[in-house]
Amino acid sequence: MTSTTVLIAEDEPLAAEALADCVRATPSLQLVAVCEDGEDALAQIRALRPALVLTDIQMPGLTGLQVVQALQGHDWGSGHSPRIIFTTAYDQHALTAFELHAVDYLLKPFSRERFDEAIQHVLREAVPDTSEVAKALSTPPDAPLTRLLVRDQGKIFPLQVDTIECLRSDNKYTAITSKGRSFLVRLPIADFETRLDPARFLRVQRGCIVNLDFVDSLTPDENSQLVVQLRDGTRITANREVSKMLREQSL
Repeated sequence: MTSTTVLIAEDEPLAAEALADCVRATPSLQLVAVCEDGEDALAQIRALRPALVLTDIQMPGLTGLQVVQALQGHDWGSGHSPRIIFTTAYDQHALTAFELHAVDYLLKPFSRERFDEAIQHVLREAVPDTSEVAKALSTPPDAPLTRLLVRDQGKIFPLQVDTIECLRSDNKYTAITSKGRSFLVRLPIADFETRLDPARFLRVQRGCIVNLDFVDSLTPDENSQLVVQLRDGTRITANREVSKMLREQSL
């Protein structure tokens, strides 16, 4: 079986050695380099072309995010852009990480089980061709999101945006509902509104966005405002402006 080549970018010696031990203990992986800063990591990735990069986010010189951004315009010839797994002690970069098309995001300290799970994500993902990678990584920051990172029971994992039924928020936090589960994210709803597909997602109230694909019905209440009922039975009253717009769009 062909091994997946791995490069580690980590400036903390103990963390780097722990990652290296995990890689060496995984038969399907082959460690090709360990880099202590972002600039060395960028140079070695371009030279060695590993299939997978495990990179910390906070590093001397270039951060892990800057390294991945710098790889966007690199010519990989007949090869493929490496898959990326970010490793960090902080989760505030999770949204940016997945905008950069990371396969996974390991939050330190992570267990061997969590490491193995992230590696399985890499092995399960089909490697897109070079043109597809370049196109995906060159997507402008105002393009609609296709997936998010959410936390559940101490883990962070990807959530496909098209499975989101609604988002409800106060000033700092947003609860994301998908497939009958709710995930609390430390971002205001305004941060999501500008990055969600406007053809699918509609902000019906100041603190609520619904996915129109999951709307079961729209019913006017006694004040002529529309009550949006989702397929799971959730009912949200749209504000007057949105209610008027929806009535005007109805056939």
